[in-house]
Amino acid sequence: MTTKERQPIVLDTNIVLDVFVFNDVAAQPLKVALDAGALDWIATQAMRDELARVLAYPQIMPRLVFYQMTAEHVLAQFDRHTRLLAVAVKARLTCSDPDDQKFIDLAVAGQALLLSKDRHLLSMSKRLIAYGVRAQAAI
Repeated sequence: MTTKERQPIVLDTNIVLDVFVFNDVAAQPLKVALDAGALDWIATQAMRDELARVLAYPQIMPRLVFYQMTAEHVLAQFDRHTRLLAVAVKARLTCSDPDDQKFIDLAVAGQALLLSKDRHLLSMSKRLIAYGVRAQAAI
């Protein structure tokens, strides 16, 4: 399946944690789709850097130990499944949380499905539709 035939998708950091660290039941369909290569997960280096930073948080590290994982393992999964792109041009929509803007920008630029549990991002779901982007919490 070529990149053009697959659904482009942008995952915020919390969703990435649900898939690759917490093994959240609600994230299982997403994990299956990623493993099958059915989705074109697009990301930027800034998104990878944020994930690396979050994996070092004191509240995350015990979870990594519990699941017998390392930050390097999670980052390797990120690298395996993503297609890194250049930073997207600022979208005409502005997120109230500047840290989340990169997800909006890339989703708009890539006409991608945006998966997030972040209230700042999800509160923009109706406005994002006008830009060809669906924002939702799970597949």
